[in-house]
Amino acid sequence: MSKRLQYEKLDPYVFVTKLAGFEHTKHIQGVATHQPETDTDIPMVQGKNIRNGFFVQDHEWFISRAVSDSLPRSVLDKPCILIPYVGSNLGEVGIFPNDYRCHLASNIAKVELISEKYILEYLKYYLQSDIGQGYLFQSKQGSAQPNITMESIRNTLIIERNQSEQQKICDVLSVIDKKYLLNENLCSELESMAKTLYDYWFTQFDFPNEEGKPYRTSGGAMEWNEQLKREIPKGWDVSTIGNILTKAPNTTRIPTGEYLKTGCVPVIDQSGDYIAGYTNDKNAVLASDAGYIVFGDHTRIVKYIRFPFARGADGTQVLKSNTPCVPDELLYQIVKNVDLSNYGYARHFKFLKDTLAVIPNETLAKKYAQIVTPIHDKQVQLTFENVELTKLRDWLLPMLMNGQATVNEV
Repeated sequence: MSKRLQYEKLDPYVFVTKLAGFEHTKHIQGVATHQPETDTDIPMVQGKNIRNGFFVQDHEWFISRAVSDSLPRSVLDKPCILIPYVGSNLGEVGIFPNDYRCHLASNIAKVELISEKYILEYLKYYLQSDIGQGYLFQSKQGSAQPNITMESIRNTLIIERNQSEQQKICDVLSVIDKKYLLNENLCSELESMAKTLYDYWFTQFDFPNEEGKPYRTSGGAMEWNEQLKREIPKGWDVSTIGNILTKAPNTTRIPTGEYLKTGCVPVIDQSGDYIAGYTNDKNAVLASDAGYIVFGDHTRIVKYIRFPFARGADGTQVLKSNTPCVPDELLYQIVKNVDLSNYGYARHFKFLKDTLAVIPNETLAKKYAQIVTPIHDKQVQLTFENVELTKLRDWLLPMLMNGQATVNEV
């Protein structure tokens, strides 16, 4: 006979807080910057920084240390659980690892342990499970923009387990998470490799000449370009990004019930794992031997997706090149290199299209694409591995939490 589960309220064991709206208005609005202005500036953590159970180091806003010090309740300076309570990634759960100090933005709550009864990782997994999510959303407010209340978090009923049982559950699930993070880190390293090659060839113009030597460093012919106000390799052209784009259809986000259906076409967006869901609806499906550049028009995130078939998700622009002199692998790096930090959300795509880009000769462009294509192929492989790992974790989570499966049975 399985052991009867005992529940208790989470409130006595945690401290739950957020950055209050008036604090944001008074102390942060108007002084936050897109780039740190000093070495001591503090990155702000938003809902987008918690994705698929992990903390994502992708910061959009920074504040001074003095401003952060004036708001001690919303400082992040030790490991804690973070939960977006409104807007982006609503209801996601992740742990702030405390690799460096951060500060809460106004759309995310922190949950700190004030008792040793529960392990932080166990609490994270519990809140990720269907059981925990049910409690988090039990008092969800709002319709146009739903939100989770702090009371919902405090009033969550957690299944009591001793620390040994908690640790066993964490050990099983953390194996999956560690593999997921390993794949993510490898994807980042591959991304850096392609970016380094792009910078070397198309920013410094030290691509291999006919003798295999760095072009510019070895005295390759350069000429002044009045539009760019700089020298570029002789014979190269300049164009706006808009002039080298061909329009690709946008589609709508797939409902949650359609996610991760075997054999369906992936719906791609600017999320960390590139996949918003799957659909078997072939209308407006993009098909190509090359890849797709997904431009997050409202989030300034750009991803390159090398899938044979795909659709764009809501809130994205899917970009394709119209010239062999700029294959999509190269277009991706050109778009990625554009600084959009000083432009409002509504102007991102317009500014992108108006930005000037250097256009190389077709031979060199194809050579770059041939080199980086295997890199993108490996990223796709790792992406789908992580999709399967996520499915496995999400299948195990509720069974481990409600006692349907024990660690010895897994």
